[in-house]
Amino acid sequence: MAVGSVPVIVGPTAVGKTAVALALAELLPLEVVSADSRQVYRRLDIGTAKATARERERVRHHGIDVVDPGTRYSAGRFARDATHWISEIRSRGKLPIVVGGTGLYVRALVDGLFVEPEMDAARRRRLTAFLDRLEAVDLVRWAGRLDPEFQGGGRQRATRAIEVALLTGRTLPHWQRHARQAGAITPWYVVLSAPRPVLHQRIERRSAEMVKRGLIEEVAAVLSDGHGRHAPGLDGVGIREAVEYLMGERSRESVAEAVALRTRQYAKRQETWFRNQVGPERLSLDATRAPAALARDIAAAWIRENRT
Repeated sequence: MAVGSVPVIVGPTAVGKTAVALALAELLPLEVVSADSRQVYRRLDIGTAKATARERERVRHHGIDVVDPGTRYSAGRFARDATHWISEIRSRGKLPIVVGGTGLYVRALVDGLFVEPEMDAARRRRLTAFLDRLEAVDLVRWAGRLDPEFQGGGRQRATRAIEVALLTGRTLPHWQRHARQAGAITPWYVVLSAPRPVLHQRIERRSAEMVKRGLIEEVAAVLSDGHGRHAPGLDGVGIREAVEYLMGERSRESVAEAVALRTRQYAKRQETWFRNQVGPERLSLDATRAPAALARDIAAAWIRENRT
């Protein structure tokens, strides 16, 4: 294990990563770096399942409430910000722990960033204005035509793929392969998983609870502030479904079910990503166990690794 390695707790949404990190904070002097592409957006607390204000008072979190819903936040920016947060945490004598399910964010931090090619600012603004008027399905279709390696995603990912392809003449994967810098950390992976029926049950329960707690009202408040339905912060599972209801495209009664369905689909993609991207040197844990028990296993394994 390399000196200065960083624990990275990953797994699908609703598997219990936040609860485990909070329990681990009872055993180790740590601060959390959230690697979640939705939690960076302010005011969307329910829809992105952030740690509560009380939990964040108890354990300091970074990577939450970074930008407004109308601001784009990329994996590259996350890697730069997270590198700074990790340095600050260490300067306070604490252990930084990366926690999250956004694979691109984890990869940017662990494997390194690519040096973004220069893109004409005026052309980019004009292109962005045009793309903002397209429906998500059209953006994904164009992204797939321009980039044969495009693996799908929301508006933000599709827009990014189109911009890079049209304004540089090369696809995003090309630049990622041929213009990459070194990674910022050496990861010590902890992978949480649960049997699919258990995970689905948790997702359904959480989706219903989100609506009950005020998901729709939370999203309505963001829209009322002038943010369009295609704002980057509103392009996420659990948020889009509330937007659809507020735009008259679905019934209120269908929101929780739609959130659960799309969350299950997203969780399956996350599981596939982590299975393919995280190497064999990992601590794999069954997340059907209590968070405190999992935290004890993680703490013991971490201490053993750092004694060798």
